[in-house]
Amino acid sequence: MRRSRATSGATSTTTSPGASRRVEAVAFDLGAVLIDWNATYLYRSLLPDDEAVREFLDDVGFAEWNLALDAGRDWDEAVDWLASHHPERRGLIEAFRDRWEETLGGPIESTVEVLEELRAGRVRTFALSNWSRRTYDIAAPRFPFLKGFEAVVISGDVGTTKPDPRIYRELLARGRLDAEKTVFIDDNAANIDAAVELGLIGVLYVGPDALRRDLAALGLPVRPS
Repeated sequence: MRRSRATSGATSTTTSPGASRRVEAVAFDLGAVLIDWNATYLYRSLLPDDEAVREFLDDVGFAEWNLALDAGRDWDEAVDWLASHHPERRGLIEAFRDRWEETLGGPIESTVEVLEELRAGRVRTFALSNWSRRTYDIAAPRFPFLKGFEAVVISGDVGTTKPDPRIYRELLARGRLDAEKTVFIDDNAANIDAAVELGLIGVLYVGPDALRRDLAALGLPVRPS
């Protein structure tokens, strides 16, 4: 799952050869778009300062390791493997599995409001996220808006992560969606590029105000920013 990041004064980008067609569905990434998630929330309680947190995450290769978990790698096997390479860090590595819920912040309310406006306007909504099944099941009860999606496609079930084209095809197949009438929102430009390659309308998320402008420009029922 991708961590949340600040998104002040930038503007978002909407790209797709099909962007002039009527939009019928919108798919959201979750982490850093609708849900505030960051591994540092946990590790700030276990290490003395932010520099120590960054050093730990860099030292163990956390980003690549966590992406493999999102792709469906077994958690116990992955923890044991990484701890065998960094035995002095075993306790910290095991904490990510055993205390994962402490990496969760809250919903990103301003984006959830956009989601609810789309639903009120009878736009079909979906989620497409890099997330393991184990941790998604921990998080889902905390975020009631997840129940309103027609489908939630997570990488841990598909066995691959964005930007692999297979995960987008899974979304299109499960929703019986026309790519050129489907918007995909993500805060990662590489994930947007991959979606656009498959014909979806890509919206790069940099904040809720810019998102409102982009969706309104596509004719979707959201209040102007």
